Amino acid sequence: MAIYRADEVRQFSDVELKEQMDKLKMELIQHYGKVSAGGSTENPGRIRELRRTVARMMTEQNKRRLG
Repeated sequence: MAIYRADEVRQFSDVELKEQMDKLKMELIQHYGKVSAGGSTENPGRIRELRRTVARMMTEQNKRRLG
């Protein structure tokens, strides 16, 4: 799954934004599951990237909802 920057997130339609965010959240849950089971992920920095990307998407959703 790709990491999206703010300008890329703005180009998504509302439906695409929701779908992509759901996919990223599922990937994040999988990484957290590996860590909580005592394992480690192949790329620990990926968790941080995923969290930030989800936050960008949530920010864009809020802008659209309020704006």
